[in-house]
Amino acid sequence: MSPRQRLLLAGCAAPASAFFLAFWLLPVLRLLALPAEKGWGTYFVVLTDGRYMESMLNTVLLSVAVTLATLVIGATVGIYLARRSFFGKRLLLALLTLPLSFPGVIIGFFVILLGGRQGLVADLSSQLFGERITFAYGLLGLFLAYLYFSLPRAIATYAAAAEAMDLQLEEAARSLGASRLRIVRDVWLPELAPTTVACGAILFATSMGAFGTAFTLASKFEVVPITIYNEFTNYANFALAASLSIALGLVTWLALFLTRQFGSSQAMR
Repeated sequence: MSPRQRLLLAGCAAPASAFFLAFWLLPVLRLLALPAEKGWGTYFVVLTDGRYMESMLNTVLLSVAVTLATLVIGATVGIYLARRSFFGKRLLLALLTLPLSFPGVIIGFFVILLGGRQGLVADLSSQLFGERITFAYGLLGLFLAYLYFSLPRAIATYAAAAEAMDLQLEEAARSLGASRLRIVRDVWLPELAPTTVACGAILFATSMGAFGTAFTLASKFEVVPITIYNEFTNYANFALAASLSIALGLVTWLALFLTRQFGSSQAMR
């Protein structure tokens, strides 16, 4: 490479390098250094404080539950839509993926309209039983909101993957007398395994870091993004907020790393 080409390459890389340095590397380094200002024990506050440990466990368990439920429902709906042709199919798929355009706050508002104090369920239960039943502000409300937020991604992903499946394998298995259950186990699951792993990783990471929906609904069930927000905004405890952010990032990164390792091992078989 000539000196002129090196100079041109450096000139092209300079804006990207400056952007990376200013908006990613420096903020991350500052985030990593903040907890040390209040002592090295601040880095381990999630492991030593019961409240923060509970918040992390709530977040992880909720994210796992949402991921599993979304994968099951999304795979069922997506594969059905990919394998069936009927009038209004395109409209139905468009409606099912419509929540992709909604921010988390709007989805939380939808759940409040359904299960909040002035919601539909509360009005009906008041008329039928004389008591207003609500579920929007606890675990069930968060679960339904996260599920509603995640389902369109899973449905669209599985529909595309099912359309790309090799139908000859399924036809061959059927010609050999394989039952529908055997076809699902020996053909569909291996074919859709990479999609399931990748989609599950994205869904889990999205649920772990979801803020808008949790901000709207999490008044009785605390998750880490809300804990970070409270420490940062209400108490100006920047070091602790940074420590919780690091812990949340590490847990999510570890889940994504294990998923990639599992996906790689599956692909090598």
